Amino acid sequence: MQKQLKRAKLIKSIPLRREDHVEAHTEPEEERDEHLKEQLKEELEAKLEEIKEQSLAAKPARTGLKSPGAQKKDLEKLEIDTEGNIIHAHRREPEKKEVKKDSRGIKPGEKNDKSLKAQKKLTPREEELKEADVIPKTFEELKRALEEQVGLNKSFDVIFREMVFGGQKTGIFYFNGFAKDTALISVLERLSYADYGQDRRHGAFDEREDLGERRRAGKEAGDAQGQGDAEKKDGKLGGLAVIDLFDEALIPHIQVEKAAKLSKVIDAVSAGGSAFFFEGHSEAICVDAKSFPARSTEEPDLERVVRGSRDGFVETLMTNVTLVRRRVRDPRLKLELTKVGQRTKSDVCIAYISDICDMELVEAVKDKIQAVEVDGLPLAEKQLEEAIVGRGWNPYPMVRYSERPDVVSAHLLEGHVIVMVDTSPSVMIIPTTFFHHVQHAEEYRQTPIVGSYLRWVRFLGIAASIFLLPLWYLVVSSPELKPVGLEFVGPQQEGLIPLLGQFLIAELGIDLMRMAAVHTPTPLATAMGLVAAILIGDIAVKTGLFVNEVIMYLAVAAVGTFATPSYELSLANRISRLGLLLAAAIFRVPGFVLASTFLVVFLSVQRSYNTPYMWPFIPFNLKAMVDIMVRRPFLSMKTRMSLTKTTDRTRQPVR
Repeated sequence: MQKQLKRAKLIKSIPLRREDHVEAHTEPEEERDEHLKEQLKEELEAKLEEIKEQSLAAKPARTGLKSPGAQKKDLEKLEIDTEGNIIHAHRREPEKKEVKKDSRGIKPGEKNDKSLKAQKKLTPREEELKEADVIPKTFEELKRALEEQVGLNKSFDVIFREMVFGGQKTGIFYFNGFAKDTALISVLERLSYADYGQDRRHGAFDEREDLGERRRAGKEAGDAQGQGDAEKKDGKLGGLAVIDLFDEALIPHIQVEKAAKLSKVIDAVSAGGSAFFFEGHSEAICVDAKSFPARSTEEPDLERVVRGSRDGFVETLMTNVTLVRRRVRDPRLKLELTKVGQRTKSDVCIAYISDICDMELVEAVKDKIQAVEVDGLPLAEKQLEEAIVGRGWNPYPMVRYSERPDVVSAHLLEGHVIVMVDTSPSVMIIPTTFFHHVQHAEEYRQTPIVGSYLRWVRFLGIAASIFLLPLWYLVVSSPELKPVGLEFVGPQQEGLIPLLGQFLIAELGIDLMRMAAVHTPTPLATAMGLVAAILIGDIAVKTGLFVNEVIMYLAVAAVGTFATPSYELSLANRISRLGLLLAAAIFRVPGFVLASTFLVVFLSVQRSYNTPYMWPFIPFNLKAMVDIMVRRPFLSMKTRMSLTKTTDRTRQPVR
């Protein structure tokens, strides 16, 4: 560095400091023009900067010297005399930075995520493509976009495969496990034999079987590639657009759709499809080749019948739609699909028969579903029900659930709207009433008289599940209320616990057994039932904890609860039974009467999509009430019920 600085001896200048200037020059020099001093001073500073740059750029001769970057930081200002000797050098004092660390040894503001360090920053071009939601034309930009949005090269099930078909660079994008292998193999085989040199719309397929001819044809196509560059730049191959050629001639699949937005492509692939991208083109082709893991159709456990179909809905939406379409082969059966959830994007299907169902009801259901703004529906139909019905703390179900395709098809013919959610075997039937929940498919699988008998027995069981325990407690606590001939009603002996406490403890015990039966593995279910029967039945009575009558009447009420066709209604009736029991225990007869009246009024004011919940009892409709109480012969039901305000009420011609 000293050798470099001595080259400044050729420069004549003045010192940078005024006191040095006074000592180095004579008296006449002090009278020089101030303008000349400033000019010379500027020239000196410029030359000094040049010398410093040359000295810092020189490679250190010894290992002990600092690097040019370190010298440039340390050396702040040099002062030399007229012969180039260093007079004074100001060196920058090293700054002492105070680093604060938290308990984990991380600097404030620093994220403890090593993966972020390796994450590449998007270029302005890629940021523009992301905001515009367009498909990049180059595969490099496309892969960067897929890395940013779906985790390509991070998520092991995200696949992007690059291939060349007939000179056209093609990429296939799919999720491993969703793509249907047979469909993709068929598409790739056809693309492998494609001949883009043919200027034809529906004949871009090389049928030659000789492998040598195929290879020669490929070589000739490669030789002629130079002539086709101009066409490829315009998105043409042999006079046809590449996208149209692939879409109309080369991809032999039923459900094929073009997409110009990357978000639409990602949604289609996330739903199980596959997408084909083409180098140099801002469009993609989405192929609906799905293959979801699904179980076989089985008879629902909650809606078993002695005679009838044994198939039931599953967790795959397309399978459920097929089961319904198989039974209702009406071209006016509409199946509209929408998505709910910003993250899950769950498929929701709205089914109805257009010339039967009230279109105002259809629009109301669609508006409610489209207005749902949530992250997702991981619990499928139950979360959607709360979003579109909004019953709050009402324990009674405002929609009917069913897993039987025949039941759903029957409601479609009655003018109801069906809502299906992907990943759920339960289907919602809208609107519904209280009496829809007390009907069962078994009644319509038997003769009218047998079906009516089964219906009456079921009605008695449901009524017993609600009113039997409160009425028995009321009669026992007030002996003057016992009717003539029923004086024997009541416990023969008193237990160690009051009757109300016995009922409450027994109710909790039955609920515990029910939950244990659900969560207990099948091989242990029998043993669990025996233990529960011994504990609650025999031992509890022998120890004096319960009286025999409490166990008997509670068992009858429990059987009525289990006989209720709708599981949701049975749970609501259990809550009502507890409320009536407490009212009868505290306020006796007035409490029971008021609680029963409140229950009836509460159910009467409820509405399911503007449909009275207690119809046809309140408001009363004699003809519909007869149909509820009696299972009429099939040919005698000429018209549909007026509940759903159907546009076509004729069920069969009047004879």
